[in-house]
Amino acid sequence: MLDSIPYFSYIISAFIGIGLAAATGFRVFLPMFIVSLASYVNWIPMNEHFEWLAGLPTLITTGIATVAEILAYYIPFIDHLLDTVSIPMATVAGSILFASQFTELGTFPQWALALIAGGGTAATISSGFAGIRAASTATTGGLGNSVVGTTETAGAGLMSVLAMAAPVIAAIFAVITLILVIVFGRKAWKKLRGSKNAPHDG
Repeated sequence: MLDSIPYFSYIISAFIGIGLAAATGFRVFLPMFIVSLASYVNWIPMNEHFEWLAGLPTLITTGIATVAEILAYYIPFIDHLLDTVSIPMATVAGSILFASQFTELGTFPQWALALIAGGGTAATISSGFAGIRAASTATTGGLGNSVVGTTETAGAGLMSVLAMAAPVIAAIFAVITLILVIVFGRKAWKKLRGSKNAPHDG
């Protein structure tokens, strides 16, 4: 019955794409590893234009990168270095995973939509968490960063699985996450700027 809804396949693809893009905003490589693994074992189909995602080299590479990324976020100072590159990397990863769901569109609309919706979602979430982590460092001396890092890893895994298993729920969670990250991320950046601009005694 649902298949009779006009453009239903595109709507579901958009939900999956948004969910995966949101996941890359938490962690760049974990969602790509999960998608690669799911494609490799034929849990989800992969269009011929993105067959490289289902290949063993991609699976191994993203697996190693995932472990390295997760561990690196528990190392003080390194986590902030990663934040400087995570936003553009998340934008690219989010765009790729979003585009992989819209291969039936023409090349230009496919990648334009992927960059705006997928890349934009990923970049917003990634920058929001960068602000939250920076504020955590300023207020807790870095002690709270491990909590932020664990939350990001859990969010990336949960959103990736939901995007493939329950796309509608994943899309709803993605929108809620975007709103929360924008609100708390802006507060974190403002607090950080306020602490930097505050006059120091002595």
